[in-house]
Amino acid sequence: MMQLNDTTTCRSKQHLNLSERIEIQTLQRLGHSNRSIGKALGRTHSTINNEMKRGTVDQVKKVNGYTYHQKVYFAETGQAVYNKHRQASRPHYKLVKIQEFIDYAEQKILIEKWSPDVVVGYAKRIGHFSKEERVCTRTLYRYIDENLLAITNLDLLLKLRRKTKNKAVREHKRILGQSIDERPKEINDRVTFGHWEIDTVIGKKNKEEPVLLTLTERISTFEIILKIEGKTEEAVTKTIQSMALDNKYFEYLFQSITSDNGSEFAGLSEAVKGISEVYFTHPYSSWERGTNENHNGIIRRFIPKGLSLNDVTPKSIKRIASWMNNLPRKRLGYRTPTEVFYEYLNQMQTT
Repeated sequence: MMQLNDTTTCRSKQHLNLSERIEIQTLQRLGHSNRSIGKALGRTHSTINNEMKRGTVDQVKKVNGYTYHQKVYFAETGQAVYNKHRQASRPHYKLVKIQEFIDYAEQKILIEKWSPDVVVGYAKRIGHFSKEERVCTRTLYRYIDENLLAITNLDLLLKLRRKTKNKAVREHKRILGQSIDERPKEINDRVTFGHWEIDTVIGKKNKEEPVLLTLTERISTFEIILKIEGKTEEAVTKTIQSMALDNKYFEYLFQSITSDNGSEFAGLSEAVKGISEVYFTHPYSSWERGTNENHNGIIRRFIPKGLSLNDVTPKSIKRIASWMNNLPRKRLGYRTPTEVFYEYLNQMQTT
C-alpha cells in the first residue's frame, strides 16, 4: 500500500527513474494531484509537474462514431523522452572540426613518443591551435580509449607508478661521505641551479660490461648520459675528473652532486674536491635522488635490463639523451629541459 503522508525527505539533484515513473502513473490514475504524488515520492511538486508534461500524450479514442481526445500520462513515454534528452545533452565529438590537431597528436605520440598531456600542454603553450581547434588532455585520452584515433593505449608511454615506500632510514650500510642531511635548503627546494643527481645504469650483470653514468640537473631535469668502462670506482672517478678538466664552467654548472652509496662512487668526493660539494643519500633510499631515478626508468624503455651495453653505440646513447632533453615537461610549464638549462646557463654567463 502506498504511503501518501509527507514523511519522506525530498530527494534533490537526483533524476526520476522508471520505478518512480510507474508510481506516478499509478497515483495519477487513482486521481491524486501532482502535489500529493510529490509528497508520496519525496519529490517537489514542480518535479512531478515537469514529468507530467514530459510523459503525457494525446490519446485518441472512438466511441459510437465519435472521436475523443484524452491527455494521458505513461511512465514508458516519460522514460523514453528522458533518455532521448540525456543522449542529446552529451557534447558532440569535435573530431570533424579538429582533424588537424588529431593528426598533430598522432604524429607526436606515435613518432616522437610524447604523452597526450605533453601534446596538449605544449600546443597550448606555443599557441599552435586555438581552444576551438584542440581538445583537453582528458578528452584526448578518452578518444584513445574509445578507439577514435590511430593510437591505442599500447602506444602510450608507461604511466607513472607510485609505490608506498617505508622511508625509515636503514643503517646497515655506511655513508661514503657528507650526508644528504647536510644539503642546504635551497638545493632541497630546487631554488638554485647547478645541482645534480648521479647514478649508474647497467645492461648485463657482468663485471666486464660497460655501464651508463647518468647525471640529472634538479631544476631543469637536463640529462647527461655517458658510457663508461664499468661499474667501478676507477671508471666513475676517471670520467668525472675528465669532465672537470674539459669544461671550464664545471664549477659553476656542477655546484653539487648527490649520489647513493654504491661502491663506484667512493672516490666521487675526492674527484671534485675543492670544486663541487658531494652529498650521499641514506642507505637504501633511492627516492632521495628521485629525479635521476625517474630518468633512469625512462632510459630503461630504450635499454632494457639484460641488454649488453657493448651493443649500444654512442650515437644511440646521444639520441636517447637528446629525446629526453627535448621532451616538453609539465613541471617545466611544457618547456623542454634543454630550453630551461640554457636559460640558466645564459644567466650564469651574463652575471
